[in-house]
Amino acid sequence: MILVTGATGNVGRQVVSQLRDAGAAVRALVRDPSSAGLPEEVDVVRGDLSAPDTLEAALDGVESVFLVWPFFTADGAPAVLDAVGRHARRIVYLSSAGVREDVERQGDPINQFHADVERLIERSGLEWTFLRAGGFATNALAWAPEIREGGVVRAPFGAATRSLIHERDIAAVAVRVLTGDGHGGAKHHLTGPELLSTVEQVRAVGEAAGRPARFEEIPVEEARRQMLASGWPASVVDGIFDAHAGMVAEPERITSTVEEITGVPARTFRQWAADHAGDFR
Repeated sequence: MILVTGATGNVGRQVVSQLRDAGAAVRALVRDPSSAGLPEEVDVVRGDLSAPDTLEAALDGVESVFLVWPFFTADGAPAVLDAVGRHARRIVYLSSAGVREDVERQGDPINQFHADVERLIERSGLEWTFLRAGGFATNALAWAPEIREGGVVRAPFGAATRSLIHERDIAAVAVRVLTGDGHGGAKHHLTGPELLSTVEQVRAVGEAAGRPARFEEIPVEEARRQMLASGWPASVVDGIFDAHAGMVAEPERITSTVEEITGVPARTFRQWAADHAGDFR
């Protein structure tokens, strides 16, 4: 039995689906089973990573866990890992490609909590694998309201260049790791197969959706005010903007890990845009 956390998210939902297609016994951890929208044949159980005492029933009979950590700190992770360790043998953690092992502290809070969770997992006694994913293509869904309403995406860093990865490819690697052997102690760096600037990403989304879409550069200060007003923590906003500024000068790297593990080349961003064209119409 494999327990998938974050089972209703963009990646977790794909992991559940692909595990089911592979014939694996899969259990989905969700806060509200009635609104999960998962197939009837999936064992959907109620649980919350912020309340570790709700995990015991979900972990009963589980051998492996796919962990997505949904918080900005690792404060609650020790109790969750203790619960996992009482039942499971193996954990596969969806981490970040931005984690650096040559520094004492990471440069931003997002990579910091990923590094902290990784460190706790390494000390847990569980067999572990880290999927250090690069930028998620699904983050482009944040542009959907702007593209639907006027076809203009307003943001800073139009020249930031990324190797965005399709959620289906992250899931495909996760399924191979969860159902196979030979990945214990591995830190897999996952990316898409190409580099595209933000300007090029917006254009690709417009082409896939069949409607004009263009990028309009705005000052960092303006974008920062908007994100803070939406409730984002200041340290997280500043970390995101620092990372994007860095990707203007030094684009993200590309790896072939997806193909090496799954035997199938990673999907391009244009394929992702075609898959999600309806979200932008």
